[in-house]
Amino acid sequence: MSIDQNKTIVRRYLEEAVSQGNISAMERYVSPDIVFTSPYTPQPIHGIEGFKQMIGMLHTAFPDLKIHEEDALCEGNTVATRWFATGTHRGDFMGHKPSGRQFKISGQSIYRIKDGKIVEGWVNDDSLGMLQQLGIIPIPS
Repeated sequence: MSIDQNKTIVRRYLEEAVSQGNISAMERYVSPDIVFTSPYTPQPIHGIEGFKQMIGMLHTAFPDLKIHEEDALCEGNTVATRWFATGTHRGDFMGHKPSGRQFKISGQSIYRIKDGKIVEGWVNDDSLGMLQQLGIIPIPS
């Protein structure tokens, strides 16, 4: 696939599956055998069902979750994105009751594309900043 096609796959995945929480759209962009590493899972996720559960958990905790892509770079079958995420804590998140607080964090993701689908993904974001903004971890004085 071309660089533009690979970037489009990632962009649509971020818009439809992550920002809109459209779990059924995920199968258009994500391989059934995906391996995904994220700050929100203790071990990498293996397979689309676990991946769907993670996205579902995030949308239960943050129904208005949005990913705002700021930049995307592609080399061969690898797409790197720089983004920021916003949301409001309206449901349980990692054992913490809803605070009603909003967050805005920055992050980066790297995706490997094969046969038109994401087969591997790595996310790195400001999880500490999010937990502080939600009041889960105190901000040092």
